Amino acid sequence: MVIDRQEYINNLLAKRWNGKVKIITGIRRCGKSYLLSKLFKQRLIKEGVNEADFIEVALDRKSDIQYRNPNLLYDYIISQAMDLERKFYVFIDEIQLSYKVKNTDIDESLVPEEDRAMLYTTFYDILNDLMARPNLDVYVTGSNSKMLSTDIVTNFRDRGCEIKVYPLSFSEYLSAIEMEKSDALEEYLMYGGMPLAVLESDGKGKRKYLQGLFLNVYIKDIVERYRLKDDNILSALIDTLSSSVGSLTNPNKLANTAGSLMGQKPSYNTIKNYLDYLEDSYLFQSAKRWNVKGRKYFDTIQKYYAMDLGLRNARLNFRQQERSHLMENLIYNELIRRGYSVDVGVVELSRVIDGQRKQSQYEIDFVVNIGNDKVYIQSALNVDTPKKKDQETFSLRNTGDFFRKIVILDGNRKAWTDDDGVMYIGVIPFLLEDILTVGSN
Repeated sequence: MVIDRQEYINNLLAKRWNGKVKIITGIRRCGKSYLLSKLFKQRLIKEGVNEADFIEVALDRKSDIQYRNPNLLYDYIISQAMDLERKFYVFIDEIQLSYKVKNTDIDESLVPEEDRAMLYTTFYDILNDLMARPNLDVYVTGSNSKMLSTDIVTNFRDRGCEIKVYPLSFSEYLSAIEMEKSDALEEYLMYGGMPLAVLESDGKGKRKYLQGLFLNVYIKDIVERYRLKDDNILSALIDTLSSSVGSLTNPNKLANTAGSLMGQKPSYNTIKNYLDYLEDSYLFQSAKRWNVKGRKYFDTIQKYYAMDLGLRNARLNFRQQERSHLMENLIYNELIRRGYSVDVGVVELSRVIDGQRKQSQYEIDFVVNIGNDKVYIQSALNVDTPKKKDQETFSLRNTGDFFRKIVILDGNRKAWTDDDGVMYIGVIPFLLEDILTVGSN
């Protein structure tokens, strides 16, 4: 079975021969390599590119392990592209496995301390050289956001462009299976969108594959990349985050919870560093809290969401299945996948409660930023009673502005709007059509 990822292919096609290195990022095993070396390559061949015009290196393969040395990688690619009259597509898979090599031709004692990082050749150096060659169109994949996303501007100086690849969206998932939408949603909430998990024939195979990914790929990668002495703290933190997706938290609170699992409390700085490692590896994503009326961010508390619900569920042995949390995580992932900037909203109100005036905070699940426009989104399983509807929309009705407001409900219900201008829509149609672009400025 071939899972069509046409949106990503179109994005890559639009960026061909633009003079920049195309950097394809995302969590390991989400389909980056398959997208580049199979789907995109097949499309190019279909359009007339010859098989011999591809130069491919996979740094996670034993046969190509020597090319983790950036100098050897550079020499190999140049040797394959000697004919300057021909155009070549260069595909380098898992570029973050490349290591830096010290230049021994320079006397280090003559180099100021602050400049000694420049004594090393890195993959940034060779990519900057390769993409400047008019007969090479360069594409790389990577699974570390800090090494790739964060440093694109610094190291490529606007000569690199990033294409973020995510696990299968619900729309992609639905196109790959033969199942009714409502049944497909149940499977998707349980097993997520990691491509090889989707292709497993039964639940037992899906569970075994997803649980193996954590032990044999993600945790192992983080331990090796950051040279951790053991994975006990990391494992406890992953369990804590998985159990509390969509809950407000901070490093101190996470340290306490993780410490209770381990029998001893890790330090604030350790937890802070490990949170960075998990985000850099795309296992979790964080959302900051935005004060809607005060128009500022809260510094200390935020939320974390799992990149893939199947992985999250596998980590918890498929035990904790709170639907409201799963749906909130699902909606967040879809918004991020569509390229939106998303915050957690807070509405501060002064209200008289039991005869006393109190300052209270009311949450809006998501504040979606679309240029100068915003859309407020609340995730709710239902609004079946007037009381429930009032509870779910109270924060939306008290923002003090006129931005659009949407409540996403469980199921497949079509969109409608109430007298207050709040739109309601089922999660299935929301996942299958980007309604946020309708009416946006």
